[in-house]
Order: sequence, then structure tokens, then C-alpha cells
Amino acid sequence: MAFDPASLKYNDQGLIPAIAQDEETGMVLMMAWMNAQSVMRTLATKRVTYWSRSRQAFWIKGETSGHTQTLVDFRVDCDQDCLLLVVRQEGPACHTDRKTCFYTAVRQGQDVELMTPM
Repeated sequence: MAFDPASLKYNDQGLIPAIAQDEETGMVLMMAWMNAQSVMRTLATKRVTYWSRSRQAFWIKGETSGHTQTLVDFRVDCDQDCLLLVVRQEGPACHTDRKTCFYTAVRQGQDVELMTPM
């Protein structure tokens, strides 16, 4: 059965959260937003393409930084309202030059930085 991006449950702005996970380590790298067209572009090209809410434009991960994400597996959650993108990440995923955007933990009420920039 062919996948139809219109079958996904988008929010009122036509967006769906997409979580990027590293194929080798299983590490959660980042969360960004996609719309139906960025889903189609990602599936067609295997170059992960998000929707930038601030720029109101498509954002191909790594287009300017060189820190690309190549799609390995595209998964839809049970409610069809969230995506998991298993990716081959080149370089850091975070704009702070860290491997992951999730580098801050809250422990005993304090922010704890788990990793420094690469």
C-alpha cells in the first residue's frame, strides 16, 4: 500500500513534529517540524527537509552548514501525529555544534550541561 503524506495528522498550522535519531548510536539528535510537502521531498530525495517556522521556508538539513542528514528509515507513530526519522548524520546535528540538541538535563532542579561543542 502506497504511503500518503495527507494521511498524517498535522496541527492547525499544517505541521507535524519530526524527531531525528542517529542510525548508528540511537541517540535522539533533534526535533523539528515538517509539512506534507517537506515529507514528500524527504521521501523522494532521502535528504531530510524540514519546514522552518521562523523563515516560513523549506530547510534542507546541512544545506548551509554541511552537517547533512540522510534518511535511512521513516517511521510514523501509532496516532500518525509524530514522525521518527532515522538518519545518517554528518557532523553535529545542533546549531551549537553539539552532536544533539538535547545536551541539557535538569537534575535536582538545576540545569546540567551534558556535552560541550564538538
